[in-house]
Amino acid sequence: MEFMWVSLILVLTLLGGPTLTLSDSSLSSNGLSEIPRKLLTLAQKPQLFEWMVGIRRKIHENPELGYEEFETSKLIRAELDKMGISYKYPVAVTGVVGSIGTGKPPFVAIRADMDALAMQEMVEWEHKSKIPGKMHGCGHDGHVAMLLGAAKILKEHEKDIQGTIVLVFQPAEEGGGGAKKILDAGALENVTAIFGLHVAHHIPLAEVASRPGPFFAGSGFFEAIISGKGGHAALPHHAVDPILAVSNVVTSLQHIVSREVDPLDSQVVTVGKVQGGEAFNVIPDSVTIGGTFRAFSKESLMQLKQRIEKVIIGQAAVQRCNATVNFCEDEKPLFPPTVNHKELHTHFQNVAGDMLGAHKVKNHPPLMGSEDFAYYQEAIPGFFFFLGMKDDRLGYLDTPHSPYFRINEDALPYGAALHASLAFRYLIETQQEVPLPEQQIRDEL
Repeated sequence: MEFMWVSLILVLTLLGGPTLTLSDSSLSSNGLSEIPRKLLTLAQKPQLFEWMVGIRRKIHENPELGYEEFETSKLIRAELDKMGISYKYPVAVTGVVGSIGTGKPPFVAIRADMDALAMQEMVEWEHKSKIPGKMHGCGHDGHVAMLLGAAKILKEHEKDIQGTIVLVFQPAEEGGGGAKKILDAGALENVTAIFGLHVAHHIPLAEVASRPGPFFAGSGFFEAIISGKGGHAALPHHAVDPILAVSNVVTSLQHIVSREVDPLDSQVVTVGKVQGGEAFNVIPDSVTIGGTFRAFSKESLMQLKQRIEKVIIGQAAVQRCNATVNFCEDEKPLFPPTVNHKELHTHFQNVAGDMLGAHKVKNHPPLMGSEDFAYYQEAIPGFFFFLGMKDDRLGYLDTPHSPYFRINEDALPYGAALHASLAFRYLIETQQEVPLPEQQIRDEL
């Protein structure tokens, strides 16, 4: 069949091997398994590795917060221009969406987030952040460098791509819901699968980890103002004490999970902010609290949201106070759970196993953290995984969102090669699964 012949040529051209006689065995897993290893070899070439390191360090020195990634976006576009890769800009304010291949179906996407965090970097090194109070403390600078590295490899083999690989450089992952804005812009309308990764300090270099189904929890944020009546601390009967009300509110919020939720349905409600009062002997007029809630299903997340509001307002009323609750969805939209597509999990295991060895592809337990990649997964099949970078030679690597966070740059070739391999092989395997219309099938060969 013609589609099988095309797929065979794809594999052989990429591998640089000799032309073989067409046979059923030529499209076996042994042939496809060479693609990830070949792409890793390309990604590990010193010239490409050093180029990715340079890109990452430039971005690290000039961190930008969500929807402010103008210089980062400019750098990405300049590199895509040099490669001759077409792209759309602006998408979702600062986002860039490029494409490599035929411009025709099937379409598969690979994504990197671009934004930094509002924190002061405490690591002293040559390429420390030059912007006070801003830092790439979650590895997004490395994510961009890896996706650009994948783009460079794929562009060099564009003639072998039968379909289209979409490059998504996304703004505002850190609470801004940039993924949702990318979708709302219609940039992924024809995409049938999307892959994303995150560097992981706790997983060894050259290993990866993920799981099918729920991986990260969905999350939301809340802020509440509990208002009473201020007064002198020595005359509490003349006041309406919002601090007493808040103490009851915080305790009662914990009862939602401990007494209303199935113990087998993991959920979290945490109050992380309490602001009220400035003097030892004055009862304030109001107190502000804030926190987050998390769950592994959209239904549980919405139930938590409903109960949080009722508990805050009800417990405040018990203490004669009023309360207003804001879920901050304009600034911090509700993130759905990150749920990995089961068939794409199998694809990931096969590709990563062929590249790294099956023993280096690990299952990872679910995490209560959140990731806005989940928005893509609500719209199209998607898969998200951890890329290991732990190396004893570097000592302890701090967790993401730490001012001491560091990236092991030796992980960059693995990320670039996995991006390229997951997308490239997805297109090959998709074509194998979907035969051409009957009138196009030929038996000439």
